[in-house]
Amino acid sequence: MFKKKSDWFLVLALVMMAILFYSSSMTYHEQTSVPLLERVLKNEPLKQWLSQFSFHYAGSEQSVKASGYFKFVEFFVRKGAHFGTYFLLALFSYLGLRPRIEGAFLAGIFSWLAATGYAATDEFHQMLTGDRTPLFQDVMLDSVGALSGIVIMSVILYFVGRKKRR
Repeated sequence: MFKKKSDWFLVLALVMMAILFYSSSMTYHEQTSVPLLERVLKNEPLKQWLSQFSFHYAGSEQSVKASGYFKFVEFFVRKGAHFGTYFLLALFSYLGLRPRIEGAFLAGIFSWLAATGYAATDEFHQMLTGDRTPLFQDVMLDSVGALSGIVIMSVILYFVGRKKRR
């Protein structure tokens, strides 16, 4: 059925899309990591250090003072998940499409645009889900994650290919 490695990468891209769809179907209360963070980080490590940081994201202040230690840490966990899942989605898509599309650059552009488009539809899906807030800033974060996955893999493949040619 799946004879080439690139077939498996496309399957992994579809798995990532399914995970993202499922995650977007959950309300914030269903997927919050605050209770877990409260158990794991009960001594609030690095609280003093984290308390010195404050910034705005999507019009809201993000800081320990504004949202509390656990919600501030959760903010980074959630945004890291955004970046990481779209990093993997685009990476798998790129590796699956690279042998099928003439030119690695074109495969990269297509994978990046597809991941960014999926991010936009994912935020729309969140708008339809209760207790969720769709954010344009999250689409941009997802897009940067996707581009990072493609660029990093392109650099790795370039150097691996160069080493093989020697």
